[in-house]
Amino acid sequence: MEPTITIENVVASTKLAEDFDLQKLMETGLEGAEYNKTKFPGLVYRIENPRVAFLIFNSGKVVCTGARSIEKAHMAMINLANELNSIGCKEIDLEPEIHVQNVVASANLRTNLNLNAILTVFGMENVEYEPEVFPGLVYKLEIPKVAVLIFRTGKLV
Repeated sequence: MEPTITIENVVASTKLAEDFDLQKLMETGLEGAEYNKTKFPGLVYRIENPRVAFLIFNSGKVVCTGARSIEKAHMAMINLANELNSIGCKEIDLEPEIHVQNVVASANLRTNLNLNAILTVFGMENVEYEPEVFPGLVYKLEIPKVAVLIFRTGKLV
């Protein structure tokens, strides 16, 4: 039986405007948004469909995290752009160029693994394995730029 790969999180970013007045955004209708500039320089805005969180910065940049697919991250960004436009934000890019920053996926091989043997096969230059510090083996590739956490239980992240 083939392992199923599940996307756990997609982080994407874009620039929706030249700048945002975050305090004004709080006051004009992003219901449930959180903004405390002494703790974090961005406004945090969560939505349920799709279930994501946005980090909105006064530079006009937005980071979307928590999407379960690239398509859902894209849809969420478009929805946010439309929502910001509808509450009166000026010059919102309604067709923003979205950049995927990170994708986290997981899989289960459904068999136990010998991490010491994997270390030997993959070689020291691409692997970090210190079981007294972290129980998983970290396998890093340059092209494509990927890091895989491999656990003795057969689970991969």
